Order: sequence, then structure tokens, then C-alpha cells
Amino acid sequence: MKTKQCLVIGLGRFGTAVATTLYEMGHEVVAVDREEDNVERVVNLVTHAAVLDATEERAMRAIGVADFDVVIVAIGTDVQANILATMNAKSLGATYVVTKAVDEMGRRVLERIGADLVIRPEHDMGVRLARQIANPNIVDTLDLGGDYAIVEIEASARLRGSLRDLNLTGRFGVQVIALGRGGRIEVTPRAEDVIAPHDKLVVIGTAHSLDELRRFLGN
Repeated sequence: MKTKQCLVIGLGRFGTAVATTLYEMGHEVVAVDREEDNVERVVNLVTHAAVLDATEERAMRAIGVADFDVVIVAIGTDVQANILATMNAKSLGATYVVTKAVDEMGRRVLERIGADLVIRPEHDMGVRLARQIANPNIVDTLDLGGDYAIVEIEASARLRGSLRDLNLTGRFGVQVIALGRGGRIEVTPRAEDVIAPHDKLVVIGTAHSLDELRRFLGN
């Protein structure tokens, strides 16, 4: 795994969780917040922590925002500060900016000013939880942006037989890209591979095709 240089702006609960988790995973993390108390809480849990107002372009330039592989703007309820920090990051050359939005309007604004990925943590987690409750065979989901996503499915009675017989591509428009069983993962499985209960299938498809698959598994 390539070590990434990450800048996390805003150290509330969400920003702190992102910063400390990235650091625990071996990445270099610079965490900033304009409140000194928030910075002090993470100073020993990231690579470097500093008091900084990301709404000030001069401060963002001084920290070298363009040098980071990813910038996460995790400012909470201050919508104006969130927008300004995102604009500063993009205008100063940040390669990839992930921004937290509090509502749908905020998401649209942030996308228009150039955020590469806009997330709504509570909304997204709510959708994810609802889908998992409704379709327990769907283990996890990775949004690829645009209209595509990857999901991990646990095989049930409705997913028994060879991949050729299941014909998930023809029936639902999804493609199986990996198969996990017995602690082993097989990438690009063969058509003759037989699926057994509790096997894990990793599939890729559009939102529509994955919804069709979800409905099938939920019936």
C-alpha cells in the first residue's frame, strides 16, 4: 500500500475519526483546526497537528496544500467556512479534495466549486444501514463516483451454481470481479467456478443494475 500525504481540515468527531484512522493505517496525516482544544486532542494521534484557519488563503498556501495527495475538508456546521476552505484548497492546486456536506444544497454548491468528492456522513450511513437491513446479503458498498459502485455479496440460496449458470451479467448487468472463500480471494473468477453458501462475491455495476440485484436478493 502506497503511503499517502493527507491533510484533514476540521477536527470535530468526523474529522478526528478520519485523521486518526488514516494515521493508524500508515499514512502521513496533517490535521488542522482553528480551535486549539481540538488540535490538542489529536496532537499525539497524527503525524502533525496545527492550529490553522483554512478559510484564509495565505494560511493554506503556507501549509503547502497543493503537496498533499488528498485534502479532506471536515468542517461541521459552519457552511461558509466549509465552502471557503474547499475553494482555497482547489484554487491553490490541491489534487483531490473530499468535502463534507450537511445537506443536499450544500452538496450541490460544493460540487460546483470543484470538490472532487462530496459526502454526507449521516445521510450516507443511513442509506447504507437501510440497505443492509433490507438486504443482509449485501455486505458492503464502495461508491466509485459517477454512476458506478462495487458491492460485496454473501452467497445465499438465490446465488447457488456456477457463475455461468447464474449469468449475473446478462440478468442484472453486473460483473463479478472477485470471489472470496475459505479465507482466500480469487480475482477475475472463471465462469465454471461454482458458488457455495457463504462465499463472498465482489461485483461492479451501475446504481440501477445493483438495485436490480438488491431487489432479487431481497425477494
